[in-house]
Amino acid sequence: MKKAYFKYLLSLFLFGSNGIVASYIILNSYEIVFLRTLIGSIFLLCVFLLSKHKLQALQNKTDFLYLIASGISTGVSWLFLYEAYSQIGVSLATLAYYCGPVIVIMLSPLIFKEHLTVYKIIGFIIVCVGMFFVNGTQLSKTGLSFGLICGILSVIMYSLMVIFAKKVKVMTGLECTLIQLISSFFIVAIFIGVKQDFYITTLTENIFPVLFLGIINTGIGCYLYFSSIQQLPAGTVAICGYLDPLCALIFSALFLHEKLSLLQIFGVIFILSGAILAESSKYIKEKISETKSDNELSV
Repeated sequence: MKKAYFKYLLSLFLFGSNGIVASYIILNSYEIVFLRTLIGSIFLLCVFLLSKHKLQALQNKTDFLYLIASGISTGVSWLFLYEAYSQIGVSLATLAYYCGPVIVIMLSPLIFKEHLTVYKIIGFIIVCVGMFFVNGTQLSKTGLSFGLICGILSVIMYSLMVIFAKKVKVMTGLECTLIQLISSFFIVAIFIGVKQDFYITTLTENIFPVLFLGIINTGIGCYLYFSSIQQLPAGTVAICGYLDPLCALIFSALFLHEKLSLLQIFGVIFILSGAILAESSKYIKEKISETKSDNELSV
């Protein structure tokens, strides 16, 4: 269990540094995403082949199609997210991006027929207030800028990615990650092929941070993430998952010197606390039930 915790926390640390690594790559946003998905896919494919896993995708066609849809949503989401990085900064783009899971929670009664608890509703309201605090200053200065629109669209596509991924019932583990990442690569490859062909002029000048983002942050990060979450309690995964945007905020302040106003800092606190409350509601309910059962037994 300790090994799984370590792998999960390390993956969050890597994901939290995505925007920082990308800031050192002097390429446009879609070129970065293209190279990230390409290198990450090649790395995970090598890991899959070396681990001698058997391909089971075609035996579960419904899951396979949902994984492809999830991967396509991921690719499009990353295109918008990395454009938002360049337009409005890592801090604001990351905070917007991580409102996606909370949106999925609010849609879960319609899509997954899940019960909407009081914790989820309160958490969603807190996140909305936090997003208003974070983006209110930006809106007052520039209005609804292209960067904010990209951030909003990345949230929508992230939500679709989570919804399609949650529809997968049988397949798990490395194969799922590989299918999603390869699907992401193909949709991004189509986009960049239509937009500018596949010629990237300054690739050699950016080769080290590109390889770092593709192999370390994407390939190894995804492998650590998906190989650890199956061994950890759902509540732990939900709560600790928000270390990712927290790391991104700290890194952007340390390395990129991005600053948040006092109101935006309050917004950060609201977003993180509301998201944790909403995502861990089931875990909280289970703990309360366990405590009641223990008390009844003791009596």
